[in-house]
Amino acid sequence: MTTFRPKLWTASIAVLLAATACSAEGGEAGEKGEATPAAAVGEGGEGGNEGGAGAGEAGARSAYAAVPAESRVALRLAHLKGFLLIARKQTDGADAAAALVGQGMAEVYDAQPGAFQSAGLDKAVLDKAAQTGAPADIDAALKAIDAAQGKAKGDSAAVVKGLTDISGGLYQGVIADGAVDPIEYQHAYGAALAAQQAAAASSDPRVKAAKSDVDALVAMFPAPSAPEKPTPVSQVAAQASRIELALS
Repeated sequence: MTTFRPKLWTASIAVLLAATACSAEGGEAGEKGEATPAAAVGEGGEGGNEGGAGAGEAGARSAYAAVPAESRVALRLAHLKGFLLIARKQTDGADAAAALVGQGMAEVYDAQPGAFQSAGLDKAVLDKAAQTGAPADIDAALKAIDAAQGKAKGDSAAVVKGLTDISGGLYQGVIADGAVDPIEYQHAYGAALAAQQAAAASSDPRVKAAKSDVDALVAMFPAPSAPEKPTPVSQVAAQASRIELALS
């Protein structure tokens, strides 16, 4: 029988924040002039040691590495947006929503804060959403990300492909040894939702042609919280590969 195996995400966030702070001093110049941590941390990083991270986190890092540099700020904004989208969609209350926003801040924003600052994203709005988890605060943060996305340059096909890579990579950790990881499920779902929104907003013919496949990927997440029997990893991986091939 499938069982649930939750993560101790609060401890992980503390480690992520500490690692980001310690490595920022020695980072090289990165996107739009910000310091890139010597060892990128969590799902928002683009390289460095995995530090014991699972296949999902490593897959997310490789997604950034595969995206052209001029599209990485746009991908970061969309990746962070995914955490807010699933926070807004989940039905477990404000505490659960705040936790998801906090995870997005730790795993995406804190890995490259300069990228978000260059796009004019107001961190205070994000911090408030992470503190309260209130629907109105999450909506305000989503609006702020939308405004920042309007300023960030990037190829929408590359962004949708990157989000698909992230979603598929994270989903690799959803089912392991008969156990379900509900946190990894929601993170993967959030990236898929962000890919769906990015595809819907794109005028790129390649993205338009792949939109139905992106919608099919989102449909593989039957609920905002992990069910006892999620879609098999192999099916999600195959659908993600289909999208990536169409956008390559």
